[in-house]
Amino acid sequence: MKRYDLRHLKGAFENRMVEIMKEEQDPKEVLIFLFEIGDFSPIQRSADVVKESGYEMTNSLKFNEADWTIVVKRKD
Repeated sequence: MKRYDLRHLKGAFENRMVEIMKEEQDPKEVLIFLFEIGDFSPIQRSADVVKESGYEMTNSLKFNEADWTIVVKRKD
């Protein structure tokens, strides 16, 4: 299990998320991404990116007032 803090990217975190899923991850490993939610649109965008990349979102929750956490794994 690896955690990636993407909060420093603000609302432009999707490209980095895809890069991590495709290039830096062991296929059997679970990934945790942390990002800023702002107006809540990043939550749906992150779900779309995960699905389009062939991954499954196993958890999604509000981390604090400004941040969101998702847990993903590769689909079998």
